[in-house]
Amino acid sequence: MKYISTRGAAPALTFEEVTLAGLARDGGLYVPESIPTLSPAEIRDLAGLSYVETAVRILTPFLGGALPEADLRALLTEAYGHFDHKAVAPLKQLDERHWILELFHGPTLAFKDFALQVLGLLFERFLATRNEHLTVIGATSGDTGSAAIHALAGRDNLDIVMLHPQGRVSDVQRRQMTTVMAPNVHNVAIQGTFDDCQALVKAMFNDQPFRDRHRLSAVNSINWTRLLVQVVYYFYAAVRLGAPERQVAFSVPTGNFGDVFAGYIAHAMGLPIERLIVATNTNDILHRALTKGDYSVGTVAPTSSPSMDIQISSNFERLLFDLHGRDGTALAATMADFEKNRRMHLNADQRATAARLFVSFSADEDDTALSLRRVYAESGLVLDPHTAVGVAAAWAQAPADRHIPVVTLSTAHPAKFRDAVERATGQRPAMPPRAQGLFDREERYTTLPNDLAAVEAFIAERMAE
Repeated sequence: MKYISTRGAAPALTFEEVTLAGLARDGGLYVPESIPTLSPAEIRDLAGLSYVETAVRILTPFLGGALPEADLRALLTEAYGHFDHKAVAPLKQLDERHWILELFHGPTLAFKDFALQVLGLLFERFLATRNEHLTVIGATSGDTGSAAIHALAGRDNLDIVMLHPQGRVSDVQRRQMTTVMAPNVHNVAIQGTFDDCQALVKAMFNDQPFRDRHRLSAVNSINWTRLLVQVVYYFYAAVRLGAPERQVAFSVPTGNFGDVFAGYIAHAMGLPIERLIVATNTNDILHRALTKGDYSVGTVAPTSSPSMDIQISSNFERLLFDLHGRDGTALAATMADFEKNRRMHLNADQRATAARLFVSFSADEDDTALSLRRVYAESGLVLDPHTAVGVAAAWAQAPADRHIPVVTLSTAHPAKFRDAVERATGQRPAMPPRAQGLFDREERYTTLPNDLAAVEAFIAERMAE
């Protein structure tokens, strides 16, 4: 199994190399040279398996022998042993056709734990074998940062530097990052938006001397392995709802397109996904791109679902690669023009190809609040605002065939967004036991301007120490 860059000019890498590399050296994102597939019989055989055993079956074809199966099983058992629900990713039913897939039972109460608990263990294993040090760089709109820090804090042979937009994450999200006092953890509040943080990370990777000097790697979903691990829960949920004999639809609240692209990979592997509903808030660049072909950058609007307050969706490039016929040279030209002009147009053929699987919906703040209230009133279930966006999209874009179940990915625990949930429902979510005392702990972070030189100087100083 080899991995190639979406921009066509970087060398192909093995699974171990792509895990450690993050962003490709030509500025592109790594994708598999080809997608392994599972037969209906192989999908049927997933029925009744634990989450760990399901993950072993799904991930093994992508590893190219990088880990023996027994080692992979042990690593996954350790990663998901920290989750507080035995099912790891339990399904809850809202009504006769709508379901919630709870992905927030990990250590930091968000779906990012699924991939980052695994990625942290892979980093540690591969670096120990190579006797190398890595500087892991990330940008977060809230949940990636805490999940990555929890997974990497105190691990040998690596430091982690996490950028978050100052004042644009919830108080719980911020404190889950900034109260971790491990010496290899470095938190930075950037005076800007998440898109600014993400742009700084990409700029550091594209600064080749800086990248090589500090051995940079990524934990954002630009890292292929981070995204790959998320493919598993699509199979886990769909099989429990009747796949492969039955099609399943998924509604995915997304800003950076990583979680929904994992569903795209699951579909390419043979999972009978009837549609993927791309659920956005008022920061609707993905909805505009899929419905009108308008992939142009607007102003980021703060919302009650801050992890989706994004105007440049990094992982959309992976879909664009396929929409460009997997022509890296053509996509590189398209992305160069986009990075210069901050706009792109998807032609009719590209939109029609995407529409074979993707539909989309943009939920505004009223839609989000109504979804929170309605779900609580009808089922007693308290959602977080991101999941509420997903449910609003699921209601709006459910398949006409009512026999097809619709699963909304619940990406965060409602306690991470207590104020927004309380405003909509009158219910203030209690902090789970694992988050008790969060507001009593000391915080540690550095505030920096939205300036590449300032951020690189900070990193260089910390690594010298």
